[in-house]
Amino acid sequence: MVAEKETLSLKTCPDKRPKRTPLLAPQPPPGQQPHPRLSEGFTVKAMMKNSVVRGPPAAGAFKERPTKPTVFRKFYERGDFPIALEHDSKGNKIAWKVEIEKLDYHHYLPLFFDGLCEMTFPYEFFARQGIHDMLEHGGNKILPVIPQLIIPIKNALNLRNRQVICVTLKVLQHLVVSAEMVGEALVPYYRQILPILNIFKNMNVNSGDGIDYSQQKRENIGDLIQETLEAFERYGGEDAFINIKYMVPTYESCLLN
Repeated sequence: MVAEKETLSLKTCPDKRPKRTPLLAPQPPPGQQPHPRLSEGFTVKAMMKNSVVRGPPAAGAFKERPTKPTVFRKFYERGDFPIALEHDSKGNKIAWKVEIEKLDYHHYLPLFFDGLCEMTFPYEFFARQGIHDMLEHGGNKILPVIPQLIIPIKNALNLRNRQVICVTLKVLQHLVVSAEMVGEALVPYYRQILPILNIFKNMNVNSGDGIDYSQQKRENIGDLIQETLEAFERYGGEDAFINIKYMVPTYESCLLN
């Protein structure tokens, strides 16, 4: 009977029930702002209060790529090249053990172009100087080898290393003028060569009123790319400009203006 009376009294008097306090989240002390929470974009956390969305990661267009062992280094260490290092009063140069005109260009020239990726002495010196010597004495032997040179040139440019790009651009300028029809033979391969040039085309040093000595040493990438594109247009025939413009939209003709 006592229990029944108690239940009746609770029903008739709802104000006597014990009140429950709602659980609240811990509040920061007065005068202190809550810490923002980092979250990925397009997630539920990104829509919550005090959340800061992380920006997209860097694309890495100018980031250098790691180098791989080249076939040129393997052949050089094995002693397959008829070359030796000769010290002269003007500096180092290559001493060829055979006449350059008698070399098999289909075999040796692509191997030397593969050495454009090298950045350590003596490999980079032998590859760079060997290419210039062979282009200087090649004549009619250079044109049939052009299709074999595209992949080594593309691999060297794709490293995105400033030193390698400068050396490769100077080699391309020499290649275009080395023999007749070479510039026109390169036009179908602009889609493999020019994308990297389009990325680095505007990379110039803004030195204000200072002196940029890289211009004297021909190590300014922006200027070298402009010179290379102009050489491509001059020696590439009538279809050169439209193909360059397709891959490098900001290029202006040096012949039409």
